[in-house]
Amino acid sequence: MVTISNHRFSLRAILRQRCSECGEGRVFDGTFRMNERCPVCHVKFERGPGYFTGAMYFSYALGIPIIAAGVLLGKLWLAPTWPLHWITLVVWACFLPLAPAVFRYSRILFIHFDRYFDPDGAGD
Repeated sequence: MVTISNHRFSLRAILRQRCSECGEGRVFDGTFRMNERCPVCHVKFERGPGYFTGAMYFSYALGIPIIAAGVLLGKLWLAPTWPLHWITLVVWACFLPLAPAVFRYSRILFIHFDRYFDPDGAGD
């Protein structure tokens, strides 16, 4: 078993999608399937029912700026003569392949954020 050290909110662990406790174990087992526990330090990722509801805020914070930047880029540079609703539809369609990455990183960020501010789960 790995000794748990303070890897909480490590940018490297976040970018590599690793555990917030040990910084080594993979959080996801597949594209959408999460490990219940860290395969290295065995910390449980989901602290309780509805735990990842908070990850929706991170998903919103990641997705909306991407879409807004795409719409702005489209309207000002790529297709300035197109109606705004068409540009928005095209940007949303282009965003769809990024949705799995946004989903994964929103959960990773939420785990790291939650464990940084509430390491013992006292707020559960």
